[in-house]
This record gives sequence, C-alpha cells and structure tokens, in this order.
Amino acid sequence: MISTTHNDQVRIPQSVVRRLPKYLTQAQRLRQAGVEWVSSAELGEALGLTSSTVRQDLSHIDFSGISKRGYMTAGLEASLSATLGADHEICCVVVGAGNLGRALALHEEFARQSFKICGVFDISSSVVGKKVGKLVVQSMDELAGVVCGQDVDIGIVAVPHHAAQQVADRLILAGVRGLLNLTTAHLLVPRKVSVVDARVLASLRELAYAVKISEPRMATGLSVPEAKKST
Repeated sequence: MISTTHNDQVRIPQSVVRRLPKYLTQAQRLRQAGVEWVSSAELGEALGLTSSTVRQDLSHIDFSGISKRGYMTAGLEASLSATLGADHEICCVVVGAGNLGRALALHEEFARQSFKICGVFDISSSVVGKKVGKLVVQSMDELAGVVCGQDVDIGIVAVPHHAAQQVADRLILAGVRGLLNLTTAHLLVPRKVSVVDARVLASLRELAYAVKISEPRMATGLSVPEAKKST
C-alpha cells in the first residue's frame, strides 16, 4: 500500500489516490476543450462516480469549488497536478530492454505527463549499446551513476520474473524511491520505498473470469455458414 501526502502532510487515502489521476485527466481534457467550469455531478457522470464521491475526493486537495458553479477547470488541474507531483518533471529509468521495456521507453505519453525516461538498462551484451528512440541501452554497471546524476525517482522493472528482485535491489541501492513492477514477482522493499504492481496478465485473468460468469453471448442473427457466405 502506498502512502501519499501533499504539501501540508495530510495523508490521502489510497482509494482516493487511485481516482485522482482520473480527475486530472478529465480536468485537462475540459480545459483543452475550452470548458471553464465543471460541477461535481458532471465529473461524476464522466467518470462513473457519484457527485458525493467526487466532492469527498476533491476535499483532500488544496482547491475548493464554488456553490452552484462547481470547480474552475484550470485551477482544478493545477491543484491536482501539484498534489500528484505532475507539476514538475519526474525522472524514471527502465530496466529491461525487451519488447515491453522498449515500448515504454518509446511511449510519447510519458513526456506529456511529465515523466522523463532518463535511461534504459539491460544486463545482456546483445542489447547494450543499441538505440531505443533517442536513448542508448546502457549496462547495469552504469545504473547507479545515472540515478544519482539525474536525480531519478522511479525505476520501472520490466525484466523476467526470476530477475525482478535483484533488479529492484539494485535500483533501491542506487537511490530510487519508487518502483513500477511490471513483473509477476512480489518485490520485497524497505518501508521508505513505494511499489506499484502493474500486471496486465493478472488483469486479463480477472476480466476472463468476469466474462465467463456474465450473460451468454447474444446471437448475431447469422449462423456460422451464413456469416461465411456474406464475406
């Protein structure tokens, strides 16, 4: 579980923290569309939440709405950005230059969301030295120097299961304060280090189960032979 605070050191519940990025994304979209004000009901409808939940969630940030008008979108965006640390650039490194690691390093949305990929690292000599976009894959021996030299806060672990803990240990020793774990391994870290697990396959299994127990697929009106004839 990740403990999150903002400038006045008031702890924000983790359930709220998970929703704050959604509010930020919606506020950004509204501001870019020229919408100056948004109500809690409108935010709730867009995000599948009740207006009461929206008001309670946003009470944790340093920004207040105005009765009968709602929230100024630009101010809401700025406050959410400050709370989530999105108002300044955050340096990250990716360990693992396989397909997943390269895809992350090349993802343009990272930069738009204030995350700068400062380096890509791998243990394999077959990939070290190769280019990934504007970056060059570096040896793990260079990890500590980059983390310290560029004030890297977050390490993204994109290696095979068996190597995950060793990579996490090296990232923590180098000085990172947060890990995004893309592996199936359970990482053991000191209390001062935060970990977020992002497991696509586990999420797909949850979805597969939900599909399995849901209502049967509705008939399309075409039998398989008929469908083949229509192609």
